[in-house]
Amino acid sequence: MSSVDLPAVAPQLRALRRRAALTLEAAAGAAGLSPAHLSRLETGQRQPSLPMLLALARIYGTTVSELLGETVADRDAVVRAADMEPTAAGGWTYRQAGAPGRGMQALRLHVPHGSQGDIVRVHPGEEWLYVLQGRLRLRLGDTTHLLAPGDSAHFDSLTPHRIAAEDRDGLELLFVHTLLQSPTAALCLGPDPGVMP
Repeated sequence: MSSVDLPAVAPQLRALRRRAALTLEAAAGAAGLSPAHLSRLETGQRQPSLPMLLALARIYGTTVSELLGETVADRDAVVRAADMEPTAAGGWTYRQAGAPGRGMQALRLHVPHGSQGDIVRVHPGEEWLYVLQGRLRLRLGDTTHLLAPGDSAHFDSLTPHRIAAEDRDGLELLFVHTLLQSPTAALCLGPDPGVMP
């Protein structure tokens, strides 16, 4: 396994762990490392391998690029409405409403009536949604909620959940979910991994 030989990695590892509010022991345990090994990585006494960087990026809710200290000016901080190309998958229409490569994915969704209403998802991470138009039937565990325009929900994605449009015209919603908690976190609804919430 090759290691990354960059002096900027060590302070970045410690800063991002602290930003994620994780102790050395908690972060090391989640990454499958000993606290002493992670401490040596953070002080530059050891160089991390790429698999270690990938694991730490997921745990810290960031990207390997950020762990390496790479930044791009303004990094697509603003997404213009005209640039939100509609994409259809599994009966849903979604528009990317945030920059790619972040710890969260933001989407604007149109959910047609009856589409995907029988799919229940469970995966690591968190989800937040806000109803713009129409009514949303949200099932969380054993409880069903009916959300109207202006209503929102924020929940742990390990709770079995299902989203369906209540009205014949479907619904429009804003949707944000975490991506880097696990390789499967990007797939919540729809058949296309990495794009549907």
